Amino acid sequence: MTKTTPINWPETLAGEMLLLTMVGRILYTYPTNEERTWLQSLIDEDIFSEVPFAADNDDSKTGLKLLQKWGEDGLTDEIFEQMQADYTRLFIGPGKVIAAPWESVYFSDERLTFQEQTLDVRNWYRRFGLEADKIHQEPDDHIGLELLFLSHLATQGIQALNEQDNPRFEMVLDAQRVFLQKHVGAWVLTWCELVEENAQTGFYKGLAYLTRGVISELSAVLKVKMAKEAAL
Repeated sequence: MTKTTPINWPETLAGEMLLLTMVGRILYTYPTNEERTWLQSLIDEDIFSEVPFAADNDDSKTGLKLLQKWGEDGLTDEIFEQMQADYTRLFIGPGKVIAAPWESVYFSDERLTFQEQTLDVRNWYRRFGLEADKIHQEPDDHIGLELLFLSHLATQGIQALNEQDNPRFEMVLDAQRVFLQKHVGAWVLTWCELVEENAQTGFYKGLAYLTRGVISELSAVLKVKMAKEAAL
């Protein structure tokens, strides 16, 4: 019988936290000039050469290769403008949004936001002391916010370990499992596929692969089964 290697939770949660914080911020935020400075710093620090979590996942590897190639020439004005146009076309519009970044859209025949999923996600945030910055102005179930929430739970898990609070650690871990299964894992693979097929920049195509990689790895670590496809 093969022995299962114990999970190094401090290392695993730290890597998850760092990676999901970066990806969540990028996906949630339209690339403004302020974000441009931060993104250039990621290129300068060679952040896309490796990741602290899900590094052996094939989708992560594909995503990193695309991101590295995209960053080879730095963030020139032309490349940055292409990023802005791609973000707008994929996630904002005008017209039908190609890869809607809100969970509820994937479970509404009319592709509506602010549905049951939005309110449930809002309650999850509140349970752990969080509230979306633009609450009531835009849906709480944005892919970027949901990834940032998982990152927040990872941070909570690390704090519980540091304080040797095992009941709280198990509670936070279970919260990750349930939120991943009920929310992120229920639609993220469909969203990733839409971005992979429609992105016109290696940046957002690479991020979609990286997102698929990190969420797939997290689901394996937490033993959560994800939905293969959400409704379109």
